[in-house]
Amino acid sequence: MMRILFICHGNICRSTMAEFVMKELVRRHHFEEAYEIASAATSREEIGNDTHWGTREQLDLHHIPYAPRKARQMTRGDYEHYDLLIGFDDENLREIRRIAGGDPDRKIHLLLDFTAHPREIADPWYTGDFVSTYRDVEEGCRSLLHKQRPANGKLPTVIR
Repeated sequence: MMRILFICHGNICRSTMAEFVMKELVRRHHFEEAYEIASAATSREEIGNDTHWGTREQLDLHHIPYAPRKARQMTRGDYEHYDLLIGFDDENLREIRRIAGGDPDRKIHLLLDFTAHPREIADPWYTGDFVSTYRDVEEGCRSLLHKQRPANGKLPTVIR
């Protein structure tokens, strides 16, 4: 089983968007048994809060199911439990490494590192641009699934 933890600053925008997009890609390809997917924050600022309305709006627009949830902070134990810890910008990566106590197993990556053009994904909490964030997250999740899919698995499709 591949265990993936998506991690952003507050666990209400990018990481939750990626969690639900990836879960839906996995579901649509019948790979549910092969993955454990979750999300967390590097900060304590949003602990206990549900997914941001802008993220929910994009998920609704693209017919991605989601459930009520509560933001949580990443723990050092998450590094041991998960195979991949995926951040969205360089600040996320620094904080993930700080919480994990380093990255000796090379598990920590930016989501768009799995695409043909690696880069950061802007935080829509500050930009207000949830549309571009969704586009980047969806591209990153498709590429991640393509590179980490189960043996004999089909390639992921774009969610419209």
